[in-house]
Amino acid sequence: MKIYVNGSLVDETEAVLPVSDHGLTVGDGLFETMKVVDGVAFAIGRHLARLRRTAAGLGLPVPPDNELRAAIESTVAANGPEVGRVRMTVTGGSGPAGTSRGDGPPTVLVQCGPATPWPPTAKVVTVPWPRNERGVLAGLKTTSYADNVVAYAHAEAQGGDEAVFANTQGNLCEGTGTNVFVVIDDRLVTPPLTAGCLAGVTRELLLEIDPNIEEVDVPMPAFATVEEAFLTSSTRDVQPIASIDGRPLTRCGGERTMEVSHEFTALQAWSLDP
Repeated sequence: MKIYVNGSLVDETEAVLPVSDHGLTVGDGLFETMKVVDGVAFAIGRHLARLRRTAAGLGLPVPPDNELRAAIESTVAANGPEVGRVRMTVTGGSGPAGTSRGDGPPTVLVQCGPATPWPPTAKVVTVPWPRNERGVLAGLKTTSYADNVVAYAHAEAQGGDEAVFANTQGNLCEGTGTNVFVVIDDRLVTPPLTAGCLAGVTRELLLEIDPNIEEVDVPMPAFATVEEAFLTSSTRDVQPIASIDGRPLTRCGGERTMEVSHEFTALQAWSLDP
């Protein structure tokens, strides 16, 4: 496996970072994960736009888009036709043993891997720890993922495939790496960005191609009683929810879920960089 590290493609056994890199010591960084279709990173333009928004929120300088795009494309090409996903990570680079950043350039890493074998449906578990929709990192795709690791482990321990967070207002927010859509009173809705959720690329595309989807707050008691819902992410696409906290959904993979899934599949067939 070839890894891109600060302008060079090296074997994964030779990829190293200094111990002073703030991505390691203080979690100062961001990332984007894209699925790869026929050797092409899907929706790369939108992912780079979100990466830049996250960088602005962190105050982290990043190289220009053409350099980042070239890094992703060259790494995918170097790893052959089996690549199913690619991740770009940008950190604050080397810095002092504290929280203040150093004066050096950021670190840029690109890694490839096989496609994630997600199950056809997801069992989700709500977790007791809320997202802070007013926090400094709200809506940013940063490498500070410890809360997601804890939440995902909590869901797995209960037989779940994904953990779902409320926010501090008691409304539905997001999963550890997913956006959530639910059908309520025959309306397909998803939490607004003000709920604190990440502006997912798949979420963004669905909102554009299906104008009937509404962005509204969903109280957690309402989420607990829905009968049709699904997750979206850059590697899951549209994944029906089979159960919430052990309660089976009677319309798992229902009409609205399948409509949206078909719309997204058609979009991908039309363009790999929509």
